[in-house]
Parts: sequence; structure tokens; C-alpha cells
Amino acid sequence: MGRRVGKCLVLLAAGMFWGAAAEVGHGRQAAEKPADPPPNYPRVDLAAGYDVVPGWARHPADWKPAAVPSIAIARDGKIWSYMRSNPVVQVFSPAGDCVAQWREEDPRTVPHAIRFDREGNVWLVDVGLHVARRFDASGRPNLVLGTLGEPGCDQRHLDKPTDIAFSSDGHIYVSDGYGNNRVVRFDRTGRFVQAWGELGVGRGQFSLPHSVAVDSRDRVYVADRNNVRVQVFDATGGLLDVWSNVLVPWTISILPDDAVWICGSSPMGWASHPDYPQAPLGCPPKDQLVMRFDTAGRLHQLTTLPKAADGREQPGEVNWIHGLAVAADGTLYVGDIIGKRLQKLTRR
Repeated sequence: MGRRVGKCLVLLAAGMFWGAAAEVGHGRQAAEKPADPPPNYPRVDLAAGYDVVPGWARHPADWKPAAVPSIAIARDGKIWSYMRSNPVVQVFSPAGDCVAQWREEDPRTVPHAIRFDREGNVWLVDVGLHVARRFDASGRPNLVLGTLGEPGCDQRHLDKPTDIAFSSDGHIYVSDGYGNNRVVRFDRTGRFVQAWGELGVGRGQFSLPHSVAVDSRDRVYVADRNNVRVQVFDATGGLLDVWSNVLVPWTISILPDDAVWICGSSPMGWASHPDYPQAPLGCPPKDQLVMRFDTAGRLHQLTTLPKAADGREQPGEVNWIHGLAVAADGTLYVGDIIGKRLQKLTRR
């Protein structure tokens, strides 16, 4: 019995040896066989791509490079930028020539957002002055929301507001952002109507409402930056939708066709950086994104722009993208905070 089992084991081992040898030989033959040619894929670039126009913005001679937090496109196609260096407002032709400029002499100013209302009036939102102001064509303010230079949280005051948007009936929405974490609604004359929101992470709460925009159906979109989401409300503040964990949103721009464009960075957790100890979430960002959604929150385009190294920015790279404006032909105008640049990116 024992001799029979031993013989079986010997035969089994021999079979395993010859099987392994056969596998090696088969592998050698496979390796020596010519590889199949790669599939003849159609080499058509269908991904959205952009090319930078180097040196596009020809600034006034007395302008010193500074953060470019906001950009808006006027009805006539001129590109308006709001910058943290005088002249704070610079208006460019599509070719990049500076055709107009405004100065701001109040040393407390911290420019944050520039927008056009539906009548074509230009508005500036100033974090340092705690106001949103409407200007006439000559650069004089003719309507002020908030109290100049005074922060507060009531019907007459704002606290570091970040952005402004306008509904079809002329109502005005201000993201009262760094200080109050609320959205404030005014009528077309600047009379306070209502406010909603408070600091928190729950639905309908905010942690730095950094941008606000309104679509053709008067739905209000708020970039709830520290909470890594966009919240959508009806005209009176009723919560309609929450787009969570899609991006850290910095600026929202909605086109007349209701394309919802947002710039920012990928979702990330809180981290402390020694160079920016007091900064909100996403400073520094780990990447730089421009995304296009429909009003239901479906993503239709994602463009990743190269993240530049501080002080070594190259054309086409961005460093803390903050300003975004989209022209009718798809051209992107983007502004940096750390990169201190306004750039034009054309659709490839």
C-alpha cells in the first residue's frame, strides 16, 4: 500500500514538472510571436481644450500686478476686470487693448466681484468696504447696498460681501459671505426684502457663500465654498437642490442659455498651510478646474487647467483661479489671486 502511494506521488510530481515545462515553452513561443498592430482608432480630439493667448491683457502703464478676483463681459463684448491694484477697474477690447479704467482711492478697499445687471449697469462688490455698489458709465456710484466701511448683520449692513446677482423682476441677491454667511435679497431700488442662511454645514446653511448667480427661471445658485457644494434656492430662499462633493466652488457664472459655469478645485479636506494660516478651504488648491453644468446639476464639461507654482507662473497656468467669465463663442477669461493675472483662453 505504501509503495503504491509513493509511486503515485512520483508520477504526480513528474506530471507537474512536465506541465510546467510545457507552460514555459508555450510562453516562450507567445513572446516570440509578433504583436498585433494597435487598433486603428479615429484620432479625433473630442475633449474640450483651450489655448492661452500670451500677453493678451495690455494693462495701463501705472498698473502693478495684483490679484484679479473678478471678470465680467458687457453687452458690447468688452471685458471688464476688477483688480486689487489701481486702477481697480480695467476694461479691455476682445483684442486685449485697455480702453477704460477707474480708480479707487479708499485704502480699505478689497475688490471681490464685478457683475452687470439686466439693464447693463455695472456693480462692484467690495469685501473691505462691506458694500455692493452700482455705478454709472462715468464711474460714479448711484446705488449702495450696505453701509460704506461699516460691517454689520442687519437690513442696513453687510459684512464682507462676496458677490451679487439679479433676477428677472429686478430683485438683487448678495452673498454676504465672509462675515455673515447669508444671502440678502433687495428690491430693484435697494430696499431690504429678506435674508436667509447662517453659519453651519446643514442643508440651507452656509460656510462662506463665495459667489451667487441667478438663472432664467430665477433660481438662485450659491457657491457654498467651505462646505464643498453648490446650493440651489427658489427666489424666496426655499431650498431646491444641493450639489455636494463635486468641487470646491469659487465663482459661478450663468450664461443666457442657462449653462452654469463654475471655477474652483477638486473636493478636499481642511489643511493648515504655513503660508496661508487664516485662509478658507482650498488655499492652496490642489488643482484648478472649470466645469459646465446644466441647471439640474449634470456635468457636461470638465477642464483642468495647470496649477502654477507660486512666483513661477507660466502662460496658460493658473494659481488660485477666482475670476471666470465665458464669452458667447466659448472663450474663457480667467483671473488669479496668487498668479496676479488676467488671461484669455480660446477654445481649441
